[in-house]
Amino acid sequence: MHKFESKGLCITLLLAVFWLGAHPAAAQSTIATVPSTDVVSANNVYLEFDFISHYASHHNGGFQTYEQRAVVGVGHNVEVGANVLYTDGFGVNQPLEIQPGLKWRFYQNEGQGVAASVGGMLYAPVTHRGGTDTFLMLYAMVSKKVAGKFGPRLTGGGYALVGRNEGAGPRGGVIAAYEQPLVPRVSFVMDWSSGANRFGYVTPGLSFATTKRSLLFTGYSIGNQGRGNNAFFTYYGITF
Repeated sequence: MHKFESKGLCITLLLAVFWLGAHPAAAQSTIATVPSTDVVSANNVYLEFDFISHYASHHNGGFQTYEQRAVVGVGHNVEVGANVLYTDGFGVNQPLEIQPGLKWRFYQNEGQGVAASVGGMLYAPVTHRGGTDTFLMLYAMVSKKVAGKFGPRLTGGGYALVGRNEGAGPRGGVIAAYEQPLVPRVSFVMDWSSGANRFGYVTPGLSFATTKRSLLFTGYSIGNQGRGNNAFFTYYGITF
């Protein structure tokens, strides 16, 4: 994405922030890896643990990433939360990163199956900070749920990275996702972010509603920038 286009997307998302299913009752901040239009209900807490792994020697690009997420519904279709992420791999010490975020679902029409959300997340390393950016992701998403018990949900939108180093890949792009219920409690899920950067992956997988308030996802993330970035991806989430 050209510098001018990235700035334009950033301005659009900022204006949206200021002016403005396929899954069970356990609402979540993401679909597989990208933001969803869902928000956690008021006075509920969503907890999630993610594990991502590229099976190779650490000196040959292998890594394991561990991420914990906590999201709180604060009412008025707003959720706030934070992720804590640590990666072991690549043959060098990796930073521990904290990722506070906020999302607002500013539109929902249940009859039409349409929802729209905007949000932001700060990516801030707290250890081994040398050479690592602190930056902000802004995003806007729209989803459409097709009517019917097994009707799919389609999601699309865009993101902009504010303060991201120019040498770390594109600073903006598009987001798309598809969720298809297969049988009760099991859905096929696939999402994608454009760009040859840390967000540029397509991730297909299966989502299992283990209870009415918890789910297990397992899939495989395929990097836009080559096979060396591909990784097994799984998470478990539960709402209290």
